[in-house]
Amino acid sequence: MFENLSERLERSFKILKGEGKITEINIAETLKDVRRALLDADVNYKVAKTFTDSVKQKALGMNVLTAVKPGQLMVKIVHDELARLMGGEAVGLNLSSRPSVILMSGLQGSGKTTFSGKLANQLKLKQHKNPLLVACDVYRPAAIEQLKVVGAQIGVPVYSEPDSKDVVTIANNAIREAKAKGYDTVIVDTAGRLAVDEEMMNEIASLKDALNPDETLFVVDSMTGQDAVNTAKEFNDRLDFDGVVLTKLDGDTRGGAALSIRTVVTKPIKFVGTGEKMEAIDVFHPDRMADRILGMGDIVSLVERAQEQFDEEEARKLQKKIQKNQFDFNDFLGQIEQIKKMGNLKDLAAMIPGVGKAIKDVDIDDNAFKGIEAIIKSMTPKERTHPEILNTSRRARIAKGSGTNIQEVNRLIKQFDQTRKMMKMVTGSQMAGMMSRMKGMNIPGMPKMK
Repeated sequence: MFENLSERLERSFKILKGEGKITEINIAETLKDVRRALLDADVNYKVAKTFTDSVKQKALGMNVLTAVKPGQLMVKIVHDELARLMGGEAVGLNLSSRPSVILMSGLQGSGKTTFSGKLANQLKLKQHKNPLLVACDVYRPAAIEQLKVVGAQIGVPVYSEPDSKDVVTIANNAIREAKAKGYDTVIVDTAGRLAVDEEMMNEIASLKDALNPDETLFVVDSMTGQDAVNTAKEFNDRLDFDGVVLTKLDGDTRGGAALSIRTVVTKPIKFVGTGEKMEAIDVFHPDRMADRILGMGDIVSLVERAQEQFDEEEARKLQKKIQKNQFDFNDFLGQIEQIKKMGNLKDLAAMIPGVGKAIKDVDIDDNAFKGIEAIIKSMTPKERTHPEILNTSRRARIAKGSGTNIQEVNRLIKQFDQTRKMMKMVTGSQMAGMMSRMKGMNIPGMPKMK
């Protein structure tokens, strides 16, 4: 995501490297390159021009401090302008009614049905909501069945009327069902088309008029670039939606939609989809996205994902086991599961400042843990709990059972032993001191750590 744009912007800033100050001449050359980079990323031409004009005006109006180089100042100005361009701050959902109604809109193939499931899953797990999914795509073959499959994956019920084509009646009946059974959020998945047409617009407009939803979200495939922005404008002119959802940001996208859509439709980007899993959904933070575009990582989002998987009681138990040198392969397997739940491995690594550029050409397979898991799961319960009994014959059996070789098994056991020794070293007084220091930490954008 944004890899090409990040590289182009970095090259642009090098024009100012070594310059003693910002002048109209060197800033013009830099911004000419920045504008080209934005256009190559499929950013709307008017948006790109307005952006670079604003950066130029701010750069020429600032005095460069002795401690700050012109190139560094330019990065700061571009960062702030990128964040402003994408909305400035995160905007949440307005779910004040009971039940709250969220209406999904967008073209066919944009990912509405999958995103409906992701949103229901997030509301259920993070906000402790009790959502109901509603199948109002009555035209696409197997659309209702697809939503039911998604609902089953996340444990959320789906309301449908397979024999009816009247979407307004279906949605109204679903809301009555929600009130009767205590569902506090209703997410209505609607039909899309391959292109904007009058029939689709009339149907979605009539649904909005009848339901008076708390939120109307427009779902758009970010890989379609400027087409996404044009479609968003047509939908907004007709629906006056409340926010945008960008899907497939983990794909080979140049980022033009994310950078242009806020300016063109003047509506906030509320969520982004970052993968196929039901957990692959993030609230859109413009400042964090600006960090990532400029290669600065996104450490706050990384910490947030880690905290979502962090169980304080389990951590205490684990610490006691480490102190007693009882950390075993069952615990090791549990740690792997927590890491996997945090999301795509390459995406996680790219959130660490400085790492994104280093791994851009490295293929990090999401199945990287499969071999390790296969080896551990080929052990008996006793072997997992007591790794010290793993002699040569046991290791040979484990290699055969896991489809690996004896060298791979030996390597894993050696790494496990080293990890266990290292973890033992940092427990006790060192761990206590580290935890006491962390208690007072206040990470920007995060609640104070406990």
